Amino acid sequence: MESWLKLLLLQSLTYSYIIIIIISFLESLAIIGLFLPGIVFMSMIGTLIGNQNLNFYAAWIASSIGCLLGDWLSYFLGLKFKNWLYFLKNIKKYESILSKIKNTIRTHSMATILIGRFIGPTRSLIPMVSGMLKLSFRKFIIPDIIGCLLWPPVYFFPGIITGIVLNTPKYNENENYLKWILSIIFLTFSIGIWFLWINRNKNVNQLLTFSLSIKKINYIGFFLISFGIVGFILLQFHPKISFLRHAIIKIISF
Repeated sequence: MESWLKLLLLQSLTYSYIIIIIISFLESLAIIGLFLPGIVFMSMIGTLIGNQNLNFYAAWIASSIGCLLGDWLSYFLGLKFKNWLYFLKNIKKYESILSKIKNTIRTHSMATILIGRFIGPTRSLIPMVSGMLKLSFRKFIIPDIIGCLLWPPVYFFPGIITGIVLNTPKYNENENYLKWILSIIFLTFSIGIWFLWINRNKNVNQLLTFSLSIKKINYIGFFLISFGIVGFILLQFHPKISFLRHAIIKIISF
């Protein structure tokens, strides 16, 4: 599916940005967003930005538009179909998360809406729950716009790094090995995210994790993510890393 999406994204710039809007919309849409690993799709878009097949700002705008459309539709679905949504099987599975979201929205609505945008399981639930609680749309819209503006570049970033690494010319063997280190760090981080994602999807969990317990999957996921973050921080002290900084500046420059 990922390779098919990548191929489709490269067919036409117009189609590319429409697809980015659709991906971001589905990622943000109530219930549907629960089954989509956002970091995977957004990183894939980031990779195309990093190797300069897509424009950073155009992709950012497209993703923000899709995010806002998904959140606002989710809000009005929660507002209009509150009683019906409670009986959905997929909603019942996340009853404990819903309860926590309700409590935090009642006490810290702006922070919950903003921070929840960056957390997988809550991303598509918070707008819907805000509607269910009849939170004022005026209170909802401000943190939601901020969240939808900040979310794309944060989730693009791992993919951008990968795209830059894969697109950097091979100057010599000493610099080329740096690409592999960066790729391994990103891959480790992504696998860690994937482990945490499958852990909250019981059907996928049973098919792919065999005898691993939920606790072990969590430990592996957090370890891999921590390894990736620490590895990237330590890499900043490498004298050859300056090419990466220059490439990022080039991508985000008009």
